[in-house]
Amino acid sequence: MIFTTARAVKMNEDMEACLEVIPSLQYSCCKRNLSYIPTSIPPSTQHLDFSFNYLTTLQRQMFLRLPLLQHLDLTRCHIQHIDNEAFFNVRNLSVLILTGNPLKYFGRNSINVLVKIYKLVLVDIRLLSLDSLNLQNLTSLKELKVGTNRLFSLALPMYADRFKDFTLLDLRKNNISVIRAVHTSVLRQMSSNLTLILAGNPISFIETGACNGLYLQEINLFDTTLFRSREVLGGLRGLNVKRLKIGHFIETGRIGINPDSLENLCFINFEEIYFYHSTYFKLPNHILGCMSNSTKIVLTKVGIINREHVYFPNLEEIVVVKGKMAILPDVLLSHQHNLKKLVINYNLLPPKFTSFADLPSLDYIDLSHNELIMNCCDNEFIGSPKLRYLNLSENAKIRIRDHGFFNQTSLEILDLHGTEVELEHDLAVMQNLKNLKTLNLSHSQIIFKSIVMFYGLSSLKELKIAGNSFAKGIFGQLFSNLTALELLDISNCAIEDIPLTSFQDLHNLKHLILSGNKLTTMDFLTGPSLLKLKYLHTENNHIASISPNILQKLPANLSVFDLSFNPINCSCSQTEFISWIINHQSILKDPQLISCKSSSMNSSVINFDTTHCVPTNNGIITVSILAAVLVFFSALLYKYQFYIHYCFILLRGYRMSRQEEFTYDAFVIYSSKDETWVLEELVENLEKGLPPIQLCLHERDFQAGKSITSNIVDEGIMGSRKVIVVVSQHFLDSSWCQFEFELAQSWLVLRQNASIIIIILEDVEDKKIRRLFGLHKYLKKNTYLKWKGNVLSNVRFWTRLRKAIIARN
Repeated sequence: MIFTTARAVKMNEDMEACLEVIPSLQYSCCKRNLSYIPTSIPPSTQHLDFSFNYLTTLQRQMFLRLPLLQHLDLTRCHIQHIDNEAFFNVRNLSVLILTGNPLKYFGRNSINVLVKIYKLVLVDIRLLSLDSLNLQNLTSLKELKVGTNRLFSLALPMYADRFKDFTLLDLRKNNISVIRAVHTSVLRQMSSNLTLILAGNPISFIETGACNGLYLQEINLFDTTLFRSREVLGGLRGLNVKRLKIGHFIETGRIGINPDSLENLCFINFEEIYFYHSTYFKLPNHILGCMSNSTKIVLTKVGIINREHVYFPNLEEIVVVKGKMAILPDVLLSHQHNLKKLVINYNLLPPKFTSFADLPSLDYIDLSHNELIMNCCDNEFIGSPKLRYLNLSENAKIRIRDHGFFNQTSLEILDLHGTEVELEHDLAVMQNLKNLKTLNLSHSQIIFKSIVMFYGLSSLKELKIAGNSFAKGIFGQLFSNLTALELLDISNCAIEDIPLTSFQDLHNLKHLILSGNKLTTMDFLTGPSLLKLKYLHTENNHIASISPNILQKLPANLSVFDLSFNPINCSCSQTEFISWIINHQSILKDPQLISCKSSSMNSSVINFDTTHCVPTNNGIITVSILAAVLVFFSALLYKYQFYIHYCFILLRGYRMSRQEEFTYDAFVIYSSKDETWVLEELVENLEKGLPPIQLCLHERDFQAGKSITSNIVDEGIMGSRKVIVVVSQHFLDSSWCQFEFELAQSWLVLRQNASIIIIILEDVEDKKIRRLFGLHKYLKKNTYLKWKGNVLSNVRFWTRLRKAIIARN
């Protein structure tokens, strides 16, 4: 017995130690200070993250219970010793990560049993040589990561040529200084899909011919010392690679680039070149010719000052970031017939912009973040008839001519956000953009003055014009005919009112962003055009309340409604709006951030207690009846019929409450779905006990031919000394039960000697109780009974219940 208890405690500790990511399949024990594999991890587990724990030694029995394990992460587990048979019981492993373990002994055959492994990570384990690893059975190996070790050679063992699917050899940050032809012999026999990462190695010598016949998918030479002399880089002659990565991220005087060494790029066959530099580097004029066969050129902090045209017959993409180009585009960019994508960002000089010439394939231009001042856009891009994407955002100033986009009929995305936009005239400057799908003019200092501004944009799906302003009387017609629009962002525009005609053509609108304005009403939602609206953002406005008429007409598809940070009026005059907020938290974004305006503590609306708004005297009741009648006849709202009826019953009940003649001891309010418990337990124990207690049940004792509400008042509430409320999930879901409870509560106010007895039949969600009018507050202030269903508790339950019913108030 003692052993069993101790074992149970240990299993509980295990469950707390590890996180179940996918039941029975994936678990995470990361950073739990464990020195063993918890027994709670099931044998079916396939993925185990055991990183940052304490294992010290790996032995055969450690993974005995996990035969199906496929992914094992043992990063930084302080492992010093790995036995030869450490992984014998997990031979289904496909991924093994041993990063950051201070290994002193590594069983030579320990990994060789993992014949299904395709990813092996041995980073920072003090590895001295790849020969010390026996990997000859790992014919499925695809990735081998051995960076941040003490390797002096990149040479792979001879058997590695059998790794037919091998795609990655990561040797970054080792001690490789010399590369000879013998070191690359195995690499030359492997697939041309291989990526070789040598970044961060102090390479000082490459033997001539070491790269002849070597075909790679990518070679990464960042932060090496290759570029300090022409002779070192010369050893790369004959290399064939798709992606060549050179340069430096680390800003240090120790590593530099000798411009003359770059001449050897002419003897390397590459398709794409990525040249990064930590500080500005001036690219020699003649080096561009060595890149002439490239399909992609990416340059960071590399200046192009060439004044002679270089033709790139295969160039499809060029990216220049933080370069120095006095003129955009210069002669380098003209007449490149295959160029499809051009990106020039964060230019270090305020450049001038000239027109593109003869770029028939260009469809993507990103000239953002360049402090450009330019006219736009008919002549500037006339040489690019297929232009689909144009980004001129975050620049200084763009002036759009009358027919600025006359020739850009293929344009689909236009981004000018964060750039001052000046319109030459208030005309339909974009009317030819029939295919435009996305337009971003946010924070562009535009004052929209013409209702034809967006005329002709029949395909537009996303329009973002946040942070701008509108001339008086323009807003109601500005979005006419944008029938395809799905997203509209007009946030932070100081909008005070939205005319009912504003969105009349936006039948496909799904996402409307109105945050950060000065709106006080939401009348525009009553129109029939926004039927497909799913996301409505109205946070940070001046909305104090929303009328019931508008709430009833909210789009049926609305799934996210953001009302946060509005000054909501939390008063009894807004009970219906507050109740709506409390009852619709599932669609409200961050409902806890919807706060009461008048509260000094900025309390949340969802915590507002509406029960104190219940009328407590005849005068208030009369006023409420008159108010309800006026609202009913003026708005014809169905919802108010219930409240008029409710007030009528309260008034009638008040008159009858003066009579103290009772037919029943207690009236039972319950859901018909709980009838079995009421008949078999409540009736059996109360009516057939001593003394017998007479109960009023709606299904048994209500008079036939009489309205339900009259029966509730006359036979149930007014005809009984006490009221018993049986609370269950069914009760909370029943509108009739809620109605009966509200009447009973009002009766409790009118008759000082009355009482309500609450029975909690089953565990119910606190969230649902909060939504029921007054129940949450009543439970907090009064003692209630809870049905537990066991013999001992039942005896106490019936004794307490009988005593509560018989007691005289």
